[in-house]
Amino acid sequence: MKVLFIDRVHPILEERLIADGHLCTHNYTCDFNELKQLISDQEGLVLRSRLKVNKELFREAKSLKFIARSGAGLENIDLETCAELGIEVFNSPEGNQDAVGEHAVGMLLMMLNHLGRCNQEVRDGLWRREANRGKELNAMCVGLIGFGHMGQRFAQKLSGIGCEILAYDKYASKPSQFDYVQSVSLEALQQRADVISFHTPQTAETKHYFNPAFLEKCEKNIYLINTARGSAVDTSALLEGLKSGKVLGACLDVLEYEPSSFEGLDTKALPQVFKELCAFEQVIFSPHVAGWTEESLIKLSSFLADKIQHRFPTK
Repeated sequence: MKVLFIDRVHPILEERLIADGHLCTHNYTCDFNELKQLISDQEGLVLRSRLKVNKELFREAKSLKFIARSGAGLENIDLETCAELGIEVFNSPEGNQDAVGEHAVGMLLMMLNHLGRCNQEVRDGLWRREANRGKELNAMCVGLIGFGHMGQRFAQKLSGIGCEILAYDKYASKPSQFDYVQSVSLEALQQRADVISFHTPQTAETKHYFNPAFLEKCEKNIYLINTARGSAVDTSALLEGLKSGKVLGACLDVLEYEPSSFEGLDTKALPQVFKELCAFEQVIFSPHVAGWTEESLIKLSSFLADKIQHRFPTK
């Protein structure tokens, strides 16, 4: 098959496809109109999140058999049209689930123990022990919204710490092997959780899932984590929560102001609400790198290769 790569991924995917006899080409700079010209005779398309794959493109993709998305999210692919046309869609959440789980734990521990502030203060010659007294995670209840690959792996990482773990997922039941996780309703999670962590896909339903009404239903003052998609959190609601004390701190690997490609951030276009958010030292940021490790780079491509080879065997 002819397979076109329009985003850079670990070369192990291309190497394995070539070894199976597929013809691989790549164009990492094409825009959407150029892609329409390139796609006509391609049977496979490998991408990340740079370009959207929609009906307009499918009209030109007469030979397309599969789309392989390096990563978990599929919001840039028209899945409904793929199903209608019989185009297989592969993603690889297994490839970065460990990275996301570890990153979320790291951000949470950093926040609870004031490690960012401690690091800077010691460098500045300050030795403030009482002011930097932390909180123990094992005494808390952590609620997960979304219990797919990322939520499950975060729960696994947390299980060794000894905290109580709750999970709510509208579309997935909790498998029995996760005996350290309680499956609960959203209302129960909001009543009991000290920490609420989002592990949801980007859909119309999850946009601004965290909003003033959501926060009002939380019985405790909470810590918030978002390593999923920035659109899940209404930044204005988060800021108001921090000002009121209803939100004690936040770990944000993603922002609702990111472009759809997740590459870069136009700092000149950021609204005042984000600038105010940055003034809170109990907010921890990272630049959408929770799933971005040396190991996950390899695994994302390896899992895609496994799935493509299983569905389209050549031997």
